[in-house]
Amino acid sequence: MAIKNSKPALVVEDLRMRYGDIDVLKGVSFSATQGEVLVLLGPNGAGKTTTIEILEGFRGRSDGTVRVLGTDPNEGDERWRARLGIVLQSWRDHSKWKVHELLHHLGQYYQPYSSPQRPRPLEAKQLIQLVGLEAQANHEVYTLSGGQRRRLDVAIGLVGNPELLFLDEPTVGFDPQARREFHDVIHRLSDLDNTTVLLTTHDLGEAEKLGDRIIVLAGGTIVANGTADQLASEYSSQSEVIWTHNKQRHVHVTGDSTAYLRELLNKHPAGITELEVRRASLEDTYIKIVQQHETSRTAKTGEQ
Repeated sequence: MAIKNSKPALVVEDLRMRYGDIDVLKGVSFSATQGEVLVLLGPNGAGKTTTIEILEGFRGRSDGTVRVLGTDPNEGDERWRARLGIVLQSWRDHSKWKVHELLHHLGQYYQPYSSPQRPRPLEAKQLIQLVGLEAQANHEVYTLSGGQRRRLDVAIGLVGNPELLFLDEPTVGFDPQARREFHDVIHRLSDLDNTTVLLTTHDLGEAEKLGDRIIVLAGGTIVANGTADQLASEYSSQSEVIWTHNKQRHVHVTGDSTAYLRELLNKHPAGITELEVRRASLEDTYIKIVQQHETSRTAKTGEQ
């Protein structure tokens, strides 16, 4: 993985959002550096969508400081918006356009914002190759399958060669091969093009594979922030030790894998094969984080 630029692409401080007498966001603070892939997780109603819409400039905020590529989204102009890529959760209806014609047409809107400091928009052919729609390049959008339409959504989000890419459940409808290819695209954007990515997903395997850092939002507050390894270490003390001896497979759960491995190797100095230590998965860790938050919230409110 490429070394990330330390320059901040996102800075959020004490972000608050209230609808009537309901506090949806209660002082959310985080940042992301250039080239970082930041994953935002949380149960439904946690405030993820509200947070993303504020960062994108689609929604105002009640209080707090927000800077996206150095600009307050409430004050962002068209030149600022041209630096963003947005992939919404539902696909857009461009039914009568052919795929390559649509992408070429959209690219024209970004041309006025090109400069020596600002990369040119991506060509339609590049985008089609990037998302794997070569066979559908001359097809009208209405003929595409759901997964192919989702790939087109991603291509549309990348048209302007963005510095910051917002992805909301981007791989819904992708088959395993398409999902793997998309993950390669995100790694390439982050590592080679220094594109910052803010991703929301319910696919925890995807979050673990793509995220440089993971933020868990629950009840309008950040309840965890760190790498998948850091979160697993902090919230789960259990590891699985998997090993084979005399062609028999064994699995042992332990809170101290180092001590157990020492004991195991002393007991069986030869003949152990396929030795593996697995930390808690992100799914296990995430469930534990959310459960702890709910337990704490219930205790504070006196709910049963």
